[in-house]
Amino acid sequence: MGLDNKTIQMASGPNYAALTTLFKDGVPQTHVMWVDTDGENILINTEIHRFKYKNILKDPRVTVMIWKHDNPFKFVEIRGEVIGEITGQEARDNIDKLSQKYWEKPYPFPIQSERIVLVIKSNKEVMFNLKDEDFE
Repeated sequence: MGLDNKTIQMASGPNYAALTTLFKDGVPQTHVMWVDTDGENILINTEIHRFKYKNILKDPRVTVMIWKHDNPFKFVEIRGEVIGEITGQEARDNIDKLSQKYWEKPYPFPIQSERIVLVIKSNKEVMFNLKDEDFE
């Protein structure tokens, strides 16, 4: 099952996301993130030294909430799990693509550890206040 078209549009647009992962003791951790999609899955770019990456190695279940850049009360919640990773040059290219999308310039920060794109499969999507006209 692929993503809902509204979810694809939300992840493709200049909208921010909140990624929630779980520490090994079950305590949730949430970060505001840039978000992308391959049309079937949600993509989140991070670095391997970050807690969010370490958390998904122990428990791949995540929640991603993407809100409209011009109205945070219009959003989609995606409950799913990390099913794969993209590494190497493709992950580095993705962070530059995201930087262009959000900041209209190449990624300006030094990379502290290896970049990695988390491939997240949706198990459930919940829409809040999103209408077709929001995407016209």
